[in-house]
Amino acid sequence: MTRWLALAPLAVLAALAILFAGWSLKRDPAFKPDALVGQPIPETVLPLLSGDQAGPGHLDLKTAGVGKPMLVNVFASWCAPCRIEHPRLLALKARGIAVVGVAYKDEPVATRAFLDELGDPYSMVLVDREGRAGLDLGISGVPETFAVDGRGRIAAKQSGPLLDEADIERLVASVQAPAAR
Repeated sequence: MTRWLALAPLAVLAALAILFAGWSLKRDPAFKPDALVGQPIPETVLPLLSGDQAGPGHLDLKTAGVGKPMLVNVFASWCAPCRIEHPRLLALKARGIAVVGVAYKDEPVATRAFLDELGDPYSMVLVDREGRAGLDLGISGVPETFAVDGRGRIAAKQSGPLLDEADIERLVASVQAPAAR
Protein backbone atom coordinates (compact mmCIF):
# COMPACT_ATOMS: atom_id res chain seq x y z
CA MET A 1 0.00 0.00 0.00
CA THR A 2 2.82 2.42 0.83
CA ARG A 3 4.34 1.75 -2.61
CA TRP A 4 1.15 2.98 -4.27
CA LEU A 5 1.20 6.11 -2.15
CA ALA A 6 4.82 6.73 -3.15
CA LEU A 7 3.89 6.42 -6.84
CA ALA A 8 0.86 8.73 -6.59
CA PRO A 9 2.86 11.99 -7.02
CA LEU A 10 4.56 10.53 -10.10
CA ALA A 11 1.18 9.59 -11.56
CA VAL A 12 -0.14 13.11 -10.94
CA LEU A 13 2.95 14.64 -12.58
CA ALA A 14 2.57 12.34 -15.58
CA ALA A 15 -1.09 13.32 -15.95
CA LEU A 16 -0.21 17.02 -15.77
CA ALA A 17 2.52 16.54 -18.38
CA ILE A 18 0.03 14.88 -20.72
CA LEU A 19 -2.49 17.70 -20.22
CA PHE A 20 0.15 20.36 -20.82
CA ALA A 21 1.44 18.63 -23.96
CA GLY A 22 -2.10 18.30 -25.31
CA TRP A 23 -2.82 21.99 -24.65
CA SER A 24 0.44 23.20 -26.20
CA LEU A 25 -0.05 21.13 -29.36
CA LYS A 26 -3.47 22.71 -29.95
CA ARG A 27 -2.29 26.26 -29.18
CA ASP A 28 -1.52 28.55 -32.13
CA PRO A 29 1.76 30.37 -31.35
CA ALA A 30 0.94 33.06 -33.93
CA PHE A 31 -2.32 34.00 -32.16
CA LYS A 32 -2.21 37.53 -30.80
CA PRO A 33 -5.35 38.60 -28.93
CA ASP A 34 -7.12 41.74 -30.11
CA ALA A 35 -9.57 41.92 -27.22
CA LEU A 36 -9.73 45.72 -27.16
CA VAL A 37 -10.42 46.19 -30.88
CA GLY A 38 -13.79 47.91 -31.11
CA GLN A 39 -13.60 49.08 -27.48
CA PRO A 40 -12.79 52.58 -26.19
CA ILE A 41 -9.13 53.15 -25.45
CA PRO A 42 -8.60 52.84 -21.68
CA GLU A 43 -8.55 55.99 -19.57
CA THR A 44 -4.98 55.94 -18.28
CA VAL A 45 -3.39 59.14 -16.98
CA LEU A 46 0.37 59.32 -17.59
CA PRO A 47 2.99 62.06 -17.33
CA LEU A 48 4.30 63.67 -20.51
CA LEU A 49 7.97 63.31 -21.38
CA SER A 50 9.50 66.74 -20.88
CA GLY A 51 13.17 66.98 -21.80
CA ASP A 52 14.80 63.96 -20.24
CA GLN A 53 12.31 63.52 -17.41
CA ALA A 54 8.64 62.91 -16.82
CA GLY A 55 7.12 66.37 -16.82
CA PRO A 56 4.72 67.86 -14.32
CA GLY A 57 1.87 67.67 -16.86
CA HIS A 58 -0.22 64.54 -17.09
CA LEU A 59 -2.45 63.45 -19.93
CA ASP A 60 -5.18 60.87 -20.22
CA LEU A 61 -4.35 58.41 -23.00
CA LYS A 62 -7.98 58.60 -24.08
CA THR A 63 -7.84 62.37 -24.70
CA ALA A 64 -4.38 62.40 -26.30
CA GLY A 65 -5.90 62.52 -29.78
CA VAL A 66 -8.52 65.15 -28.86
CA GLY A 67 -11.14 63.75 -31.24
CA LYS A 68 -8.71 63.02 -34.07
CA PRO A 69 -7.53 59.65 -35.33
CA MET A 70 -4.13 58.56 -34.08
CA LEU A 71 -1.80 55.64 -33.67
CA VAL A 72 -0.63 54.76 -30.16
CA ASN A 73 2.79 53.09 -30.24
CA VAL A 74 4.01 51.35 -27.09
CA PHE A 75 7.81 51.25 -27.20
CA ALA A 76 10.94 51.19 -25.03
CA SER A 77 14.55 52.27 -25.47
CA TRP A 78 15.73 48.80 -24.41
CA CYS A 79 13.63 47.09 -27.10
CA ALA A 80 15.57 45.93 -30.18
CA PRO A 81 12.47 45.50 -32.42
CA CYS A 82 11.50 49.10 -31.51
CA ARG A 83 14.73 50.28 -33.16
CA ILE A 84 13.90 48.25 -36.26
CA GLU A 85 10.40 49.75 -36.64
CA HIS A 86 11.52 53.32 -35.87
CA PRO A 87 12.12 54.40 -39.51
CA ARG A 88 8.54 53.34 -40.32
CA LEU A 89 7.24 55.58 -37.52
CA LEU A 90 9.30 58.49 -38.86
CA ALA A 91 7.75 57.86 -42.29
CA LEU A 92 4.27 57.96 -40.75
CA LYS A 93 5.10 61.31 -39.15
CA ALA A 94 6.29 62.62 -42.53
CA ARG A 95 2.90 61.60 -43.97
CA GLY A 96 1.17 63.71 -41.30
CA ILE A 97 -0.18 60.79 -39.27
CA ALA A 98 -0.34 61.50 -35.53
CA VAL A 99 1.53 58.92 -33.49
CA VAL A 100 1.43 59.05 -29.69
CA GLY A 101 4.29 57.22 -28.03
CA VAL A 102 4.01 55.39 -24.72
CA ALA A 103 7.45 54.73 -23.20
CA TYR A 104 6.80 51.38 -21.52
CA LYS A 105 8.75 50.52 -18.35
CA ASP A 106 11.51 52.89 -19.36
CA GLU A 107 13.40 55.68 -17.63
CA PRO A 108 12.75 59.14 -19.12
CA VAL A 109 16.51 59.77 -19.57
CA ALA A 110 16.85 56.57 -21.62
CA THR A 111 13.70 57.41 -23.62
CA ARG A 112 15.04 60.89 -24.46
CA ALA A 113 18.44 59.47 -25.49
CA PHE A 114 16.66 56.91 -27.73
CA LEU A 115 14.60 59.63 -29.43
CA ASP A 116 17.59 61.98 -29.78
CA GLU A 117 19.60 59.21 -31.42
CA LEU A 118 16.95 57.92 -33.84
CA GLY A 119 14.65 60.93 -34.27
CA ASP A 120 11.32 61.68 -32.65
CA PRO A 121 8.34 60.40 -34.66
CA TYR A 122 5.80 61.15 -31.93
CA SER A 123 3.38 64.04 -31.56
CA MET A 124 3.78 63.44 -27.81
CA VAL A 125 5.40 60.85 -25.56
CA LEU A 126 3.76 59.58 -22.40
CA VAL A 127 5.88 57.95 -19.70
CA ASP A 128 4.65 54.58 -18.39
CA ARG A 129 7.38 53.67 -15.89
CA GLU A 130 5.33 51.10 -13.97
CA GLY A 131 3.65 49.57 -17.01
CA ARG A 132 0.12 50.63 -16.01
CA ALA A 133 -0.88 51.62 -19.56
CA GLY A 134 0.58 48.37 -20.82
CA LEU A 135 -1.69 46.46 -18.45
CA ASP A 136 -4.71 48.58 -19.40
CA LEU A 137 -4.05 48.02 -23.10
CA GLY A 138 -3.36 44.32 -22.60
CA ILE A 139 -0.04 44.33 -24.40
CA SER A 140 1.98 41.15 -24.63
CA GLY A 141 5.28 42.95 -25.18
CA VAL A 142 6.81 45.88 -27.00
CA PRO A 143 6.40 47.20 -29.57
CA GLU A 144 2.66 47.21 -30.08
CA THR A 145 0.67 49.77 -32.03
CA PHE A 146 -3.02 50.63 -31.67
CA ALA A 147 -5.05 52.51 -34.29
CA VAL A 148 -7.52 54.78 -32.47
CA ASP A 149 -10.32 56.44 -34.41
CA GLY A 150 -11.66 59.95 -33.83
CA ARG A 151 -14.22 58.64 -31.35
CA GLY A 152 -11.53 57.15 -29.11
CA ARG A 153 -12.19 53.54 -30.10
CA ILE A 154 -9.43 51.09 -30.92
CA ALA A 155 -9.95 50.24 -34.58
CA ALA A 156 -7.00 47.89 -35.09
CA LYS A 157 -3.90 46.55 -33.35
CA GLN A 158 -0.46 45.42 -34.46
CA SER A 159 1.56 43.23 -32.12
CA GLY A 160 5.24 43.37 -32.85
CA PRO A 161 7.20 45.82 -34.97
CA LEU A 162 5.67 47.63 -37.93
CA LEU A 163 7.67 46.11 -40.76
CA ASP A 164 5.18 45.04 -43.39
CA GLU A 165 3.73 47.88 -45.50
CA ALA A 166 0.40 46.02 -45.68
CA ASP A 167 0.13 46.05 -41.85
CA ILE A 168 0.98 49.76 -41.73
CA GLU A 169 -1.60 50.61 -44.39
CA ARG A 170 -4.21 48.47 -42.58
CA LEU A 171 -3.67 50.49 -39.39
CA VAL A 172 -3.74 53.82 -41.22
CA ALA A 173 -6.84 52.89 -43.22
CA SER A 174 -8.68 51.75 -40.08
CA VAL A 175 -8.42 55.24 -38.54
CA GLN A 176 -8.99 57.17 -41.76
CA ALA A 177 -12.22 55.33 -42.54
CA PRO A 178 -15.47 57.28 -42.18
CA ALA A 179 -16.71 57.51 -38.59
CA ALA A 180 -20.04 55.84 -39.47
CA ARG A 181 -18.88 52.26 -38.98
